[in-house]
Amino acid sequence: MGGSFFDNDSGDSRKIARAEAMTRMATDMILVWTTVPAESVAHMLAETVVNEQLAACVHVLPAGRSFYRWQDQLQQEVEWTLLMKTRQAVYPRLEARLRSLHPYELPEILATSVTHVLPAYGAWVVAATGGVGD
Repeated sequence: MGGSFFDNDSGDSRKIARAEAMTRMATDMILVWTTVPAESVAHMLAETVVNEQLAACVHVLPAGRSFYRWQDQLQQEVEWTLLMKTRQAVYPRLEARLRSLHPYELPEILATSVTHVLPAYGAWVVAATGGVGD
């Protein structure tokens, strides 16, 4: 059976350093989500932010029903949810772009930190959103 990650000292320190660096990059990763009133709007936003490297990936969830109070009245609407994987350093530009394209007067734009991520995936998010040095 193959050895463990730490069996061979010759390359282990480089592997560990690389993994640690990738993990540090991943801690900058955030998950941003928004909701929109139509699937076509969801697709347009997804394509735009990925093409502009504001998000590495956008997952469009199928329609769901939202219940909320707006202007002192109970509302319910069918909405599509977008989950965007990006970095904290990119967030201000992503938020500005979403606000400029979003059809709602007051769009839901929420972000949360990612505390754990597969290091290679975190590195891909960094690369797909413009790299480390911005």
